[in-house]
Amino acid sequence: MNKPRVATVWLGGCSGCHMSFLDMDERLIELADKMDLVYSPIADVKEFPADVDVTLVEGAVANVEHEEMAHIIRKNSRYVVSFGDCAVTGNVTAMRNHIPVEDVLTRSYIELADVAPQIPRDYPTIAELMKQARPLHEFIRVDAFIHGCPPTADQIWFAVSALLEGKMPAFSHVYLRYG
Repeated sequence: MNKPRVATVWLGGCSGCHMSFLDMDERLIELADKMDLVYSPIADVKEFPADVDVTLVEGAVANVEHEEMAHIIRKNSRYVVSFGDCAVTGNVTAMRNHIPVEDVLTRSYIELADVAPQIPRDYPTIAELMKQARPLHEFIRVDAFIHGCPPTADQIWFAVSALLEGKMPAFSHVYLRYG
């Protein structure tokens, strides 16, 4: 029997959700027996694969690469899960939304530069920022949400375990509350 294919993706966020994923400690061994991790920032895979059963997406959509990746994820995933508050609401990543992009770039690449201050204009190595960082569901259909900044290892375990059993988790108010 083939194991479910699982991916995790890190968009515009701090990687705290992935750190909580790793905080499942010995339960990671159980997950390894139940699934194949086919794409993740904690695995060295360069291209998002086809036929993924569950994809956990951390972070807001903050640049044009993130938006492109979101569409690739949706096209190739059975279930897409907004993984943590940045993916669910924009959270910390969206704190820049009230500041014009040009001001963000000036602060980052001119005022805080140690060497060769220059705002990137051709974007050969970094993606162009969007005017606002937005939650994942504003770009693609999302099947489930795991709240938290970051979510706890127990929340992640609950959601992933249910999805691996082919069930849509019955998220209680603890997991789907907007406040």
